[in-house]
Amino acid sequence: MDFTNKKRMPVEAKWHIFEEVTYQVDGLKVRGLLMLPKQTVKRIVIYLRGGKGQVGKVRTGRLMQFADPQTLVFGPYYRGNNGSEGKDEFYGADLHDVTEAVRILHQLYPEAAIHMVGFSRGGLQGLLTFQDLPVSSYIIWGGVSDIYLMYEERVDLRGMLKRMVGHPKKQADAYHKRDAISQITASSPPILIVHGGQDKQVGIHNAHYLADQLDKIGTTYRTFYQMNEGHVPRPFALTNTLSNIRQWMTDIETGAIESHES
Repeated sequence: MDFTNKKRMPVEAKWHIFEEVTYQVDGLKVRGLLMLPKQTVKRIVIYLRGGKGQVGKVRTGRLMQFADPQTLVFGPYYRGNNGSEGKDEFYGADLHDVTEAVRILHQLYPEAAIHMVGFSRGGLQGLLTFQDLPVSSYIIWGGVSDIYLMYEERVDLRGMLKRMVGHPKKQADAYHKRDAISQITASSPPILIVHGGQDKQVGIHNAHYLADQLDKIGTTYRTFYQMNEGHVPRPFALTNTLSNIRQWMTDIETGAIESHES
């Protein structure tokens, strides 16, 4: 199990090599961007992009946010995007593009801790996959936590949701399959919820709703809210966000987080 093709990208980085890689998923050639350390891989971050198509696509700058001399970062493009074969199903079979990538990297680097980071649309992408994967933790950052909330909140996206998923009542089964909360258990990997209080694209009630549900389920989690920030934190606040995410990963890896937190 490995990537079937690797293309070196013209990115200058002190600690890493950038490659656009291809891997097989459901008979399709799916691509992603790999930030590979020149040193031994001790940590893996799977960055799950937001948006659709060219909006929110995987960029080197996104991956470099998590740069560390021994951290590998990978961002799958998802099928139907940026040269990947197939069609984006918006939380359908494209979830396999996430699970297969994690399994490949886990087999290549079995000793490395794996942390998934789901941003915006990627939030639900991660919630629907993380509990069945060999990951140490999941970070949902400004992320969609519930497909029904997304339909209610984003009136501007309802047309797209109807085309790709259907109507919540008429295509109830399709929405039920995308209901991540019902699939999370008390033994699921720990979750860090990161959100901005002024987020207009994915309201902070997505974070509050997820935290409330995790309380009921008994899943270990922690929250980090920046009440004056929007969907993407301003530079000074972004530094604080990334510092907290890195500390979370370290706490997980050193066993500092063992029980239910809020």
